[in-house]
Amino acid sequence: MRDFEFQTVPHIMMSYGAARRLGELLRARYAGLARVCVVTDRFLNTCGLIRPALDSLAAQGWQVTLIDDVIADPPDHVVLDAAQRARQARIEVVVGLGGGSSMDVAKLIAVLAASDQPLGEMYGVGKVRGPRLPLVQVPTTAGTGSEVTCVSIVTTGATTKAGVVSPHLYADMAVLDAELTLDLPAPVTAATGIDAMVHAIEAYTSAHKKNPLSDGLARQALALLSKHLLRACRDPHDREAREAMLLGAMLAGQAFANAPVAAVHALAYPLGGHFHVPHGLSNALVLPHVLRFNADAARELYAELAAIVVPGSTGTSAQRCAAFIDYCAELSPQTGIASCLSEVGVTQGDLDRLADDAMLQTRLLVNNPREVTRADAFAIYQAAY
Repeated sequence: MRDFEFQTVPHIMMSYGAARRLGELLRARYAGLARVCVVTDRFLNTCGLIRPALDSLAAQGWQVTLIDDVIADPPDHVVLDAAQRARQARIEVVVGLGGGSSMDVAKLIAVLAASDQPLGEMYGVGKVRGPRLPLVQVPTTAGTGSEVTCVSIVTTGATTKAGVVSPHLYADMAVLDAELTLDLPAPVTAATGIDAMVHAIEAYTSAHKKNPLSDGLARQALALLSKHLLRACRDPHDREAREAMLLGAMLAGQAFANAPVAAVHALAYPLGGHFHVPHGLSNALVLPHVLRFNADAARELYAELAAIVVPGSTGTSAQRCAAFIDYCAELSPQTGIASCLSEVGVTQGDLDRLADDAMLQTRLLVNNPREVTRADAFAIYQAAY
């Protein structure tokens, strides 16, 4: 067995209705502190979903600074402005309460508000230095796994993204409350759920840092997600399905935080940058085509995963691999979300630009089980078109 390391959030709590007790949970953990920053988006604030959590904080005497202007694929200026407001309010605890973008911004606020290191110096792997404020993450979707990852993705230009990857970004506590996910629309449930499945699949086949712990988490995540995705889409108030999806997304997050994702994500990022396609949907659009590209290199591993998602699959490893890819290809049609690039505004003339941008994602491409050239990236986009 080769050497490996495994890191994750030290305190994980799963409890239905926990967000309604958020003030109490934080008071028990941070008894001597008073000023908390809640990072979320405008919709979650205005629709009232996070109101019980805010009321709980107020009831426990927390002084709350609410930052609710996080947007999908958050630009660096949004991150910097939020961090400045946190500094001015002399924040002592940061809470990310929302989807992946809100939690990603919360991670960066926690380090930027406690350190004089510029954001520009943090991009890359292991470049964050200095202290960090206490950080608690509360996801409202079952997809990104950001509550247990050490990655934050920032839009750094008109269409480009960069990642900050550092153990400093691991939260001190993740609170999983499926009640927050009950009213997620079916398309969002589907896209975020497939995103989580991609995390599990790519962690299991990662060319770097794949290890027994990440493998076990990826398998368990895929089992939960594949069993409950359609149920959660069909009945938004199926509590059992919602809890299984939230747990599966978290387990997949733990897996890929240690065995990093690869070409599916690398080819998905330009779709978000250029066409503002939500991240989960971007992954779903390219997933089956990347799997087919990888099949020769990852056949045995895909065949092993087939036993989870297509338990009746038999035959050679090539046949079981094909069954796994076929299953993944049917996820988008079965859940009713877009299944080809032309459905999200991409034209044939955009494919060259997408392929060029995908090749910039070297941090991700090195983890793919098969080398991806620029011609390969173009061909995958062409197949997804």
